[in-house]
Amino acid sequence: MGAGPMRLWPGAAPGEKGGLGKEADTTKADGPLVAGRPVVRLGNVSDPTIEVFRPPAPADSRTAVLVCPGGGFHILAMDLEGTEVCEWLNSIGVTGVLLKYRVPRREGRPPLAAPLEDAQRALGIVRSRSGEWGIDPGRIGALGFSAGGELVAALSAGKGARSYARVDASDDVSCLPDFQILVYPAYLGPVDGSTPNPDVAVTARTPPTFMVMAADDPLVAPVTAIGYAAELSRTKVPLEFHLYPTGGHGFGLRPAGDLATTWPQRAADWMRSRGLLSPRSP
Repeated sequence: MGAGPMRLWPGAAPGEKGGLGKEADTTKADGPLVAGRPVVRLGNVSDPTIEVFRPPAPADSRTAVLVCPGGGFHILAMDLEGTEVCEWLNSIGVTGVLLKYRVPRREGRPPLAAPLEDAQRALGIVRSRSGEWGIDPGRIGALGFSAGGELVAALSAGKGARSYARVDASDDVSCLPDFQILVYPAYLGPVDGSTPNPDVAVTARTPPTFMVMAADDPLVAPVTAIGYAAELSRTKVPLEFHLYPTGGHGFGLRPAGDLATTWPQRAADWMRSRGLLSPRSP
């Protein structure tokens, strides 16, 4: 279980004007199921938070991952792509930090603007409090699903600088992840490859990347992830990319018949190969 939510901002988040309805789960009783179970679809988030999920002490690798659920920047799939993911991370000795970022899209602002502010602030808080939380400040990654995948890729495209005015000492440390995991990431670029998404531009500073897609994804064209992977390869960013033939979209890590849902095992192997699951002394 998490330690309870922590507000990201001491006051209102940047640019917030109020007027949203009450934060609530928008899931309908007859809504679609994933692996036979419903999904929490949290809407009207205006007070973003993080919640820290710690692994058992004997297995703690001192690695942490900021978890960014998807939902098209309209809602957040808080269990399927949030709490369940943090529980899996704990099972392999990793601290999960669940980000509840602002949705839906703010009128008059790009869809990514408010979520990126929240993600930058969140990762800075984790790094600035790493000593207190028993985390290695050089082993803090980010994991995103669907729209959350674009959010993580945008976070990884930065130089550690913020897109908002400094608030406190948490904003004085880098908010660039040390590695990223993108699961059926959305909005990485156009289907025809004509104009790459500048928000996720790959540079030599982009961290090592693990990616998962299904070729039959009905919502995100796999070619967009392939194009992003090609940019990573051209830029010599360490990459492991799994393109499964079937699996669709929005499967999270709930086991199903498609091999795409075995991606957590592959991701754990990748983290292990990079030394991220081996406990390191403070």
